[in-house]
Amino acid sequence: MNGEGLVDNEAMRILRHDIKNQLSNITLLVAELRYEINSPSDDCLSYLDMIQRSVSTIDGILKTTQQQE
Repeated sequence: MNGEGLVDNEAMRILRHDIKNQLSNITLLVAELRYEINSPSDDCLSYLDMIQRSVSTIDGILKTTQQQE
């Protein structure tokens, strides 16, 4: 960290990398659930869609922070 309390570029790069790894795991699990659940209810599909949209939102935030460096 620098004197102003901001995270340095290397720490931010590592943090983004670690978060992206977890997002990838979530994306894979959502895809697996879609495959494994026979005749999912509309609610189930809605929940899976919400999870995937959240993953996409977080990924977009990470990309924005990367572009600002």
